Amino acid sequence: MANKHNVFVVALMAAIAMVMPAFAQEKTPNDPRLFTPGKLTVSTSEPSYPPWVLDNNPEAGEGFEAALVYALAAELGFAKEDVVWVDVTFDGAIAPGPKAYDFSIQQISVTPDRAKVATFSDVYYQSDKAVIALPDSAVASATSFADLKAARWGVAVGTTDFDYVTNVLGIDNAAVYDDQAGVFQALQGGQIDATIAALPTALYATCCQVPEARITALLPKDPSDEGLGLLFAFDNPIVPWINEGLAAVKAKGTIEELVTKYLVADPNVPVIAE
Repeated sequence: MANKHNVFVVALMAAIAMVMPAFAQEKTPNDPRLFTPGKLTVSTSEPSYPPWVLDNNPEAGEGFEAALVYALAAELGFAKEDVVWVDVTFDGAIAPGPKAYDFSIQQISVTPDRAKVATFSDVYYQSDKAVIALPDSAVASATSFADLKAARWGVAVGTTDFDYVTNVLGIDNAAVYDDQAGVFQALQGGQIDATIAALPTALYATCCQVPEARITALLPKDPSDEGLGLLFAFDNPIVPWINEGLAAVKAKGTIEELVTKYLVADPNVPVIAE
């Protein structure tokens, strides 16, 4: 009987010895729960655009989201060369199912519907809204929601911008277009006076898509927009660890520094709050 007990104890200790190294490596760069232990594998879109990623080159770490990933990776203990980027479309990232990476970062808004098929990190950024108009538009001198309501607005169908114009600004006659490109063409053609977008989108639009337009005002955050989060496969067990890293990056002021560097408009742009 003693021999059987001894055999059981030895077998149990051997099993524990096999499991313990895996537990010991959790929350380290060699965490066995990573897509590739030893690497932090991150997906983003191809191409990627400013101000989120500069020069379509996330490996350079320039642009708000690219720089955030490297700050997070360092906080988690990864060397810069151990961050691996993979190309995944936005639709591919939000689709249900397994992911061939640890998380995706490409301005993915946290929504209840998406959270049914994927798991999000804590929110890392929530944007102000920005008014985009031509410099000679009447909107350029607006100082109130009432002034804005007097303008001709255009928005893309089915977007949070459409919801904001309708529900927050109270505009019920905005022209609706199939996509943002159509909105910008209407703005350039004088068919509308203004449109609205998240501030980073507006920064890129006025820089590169409609360079003759300007950000003429900043508006309050969308109350129905929960913000942007890193997207993981549903119930990915590394999410709490990543959230710890995000919290540390926030506590150090790194995200605020990146916002100031990449996502801030001209400080002279007026803010319209009501």
